[in-house]
Amino acid sequence: MSESQSKNKRRRSVKYSWEPGLIRALREHMGYTQRELADHLEVRQQTISEWETGLHMPHRSTQKTLTMVAERAGFNYEEHAQIARDTGAPEQHSSSE
Repeated sequence: MSESQSKNKRRRSVKYSWEPGLIRALREHMGYTQRELADHLEVRQQTISEWETGLHMPHRSTQKTLTMVAERAGFNYEEHAQIARDTGAPEQHSSSE
């Protein structure tokens, strides 16, 4: 693999996979409504709803933004992901929004 291919592969990696329950947990952690989170991320409120219900998943670039927002808000992704796994929350996947 060439150096440029290696850089591109690293650049495309996403630190966390934002599942529906985790997006909602982040929003609630921040004390935001769907509309407020949508305004913060510059997307529609309906988009937040679709992410939270698993109808669509955020694009890779938006997942990176969610990770940055979560870090700034002091949201512990691993802790919430473990809770979701322990409670058997279903992982829903569909097309990206």
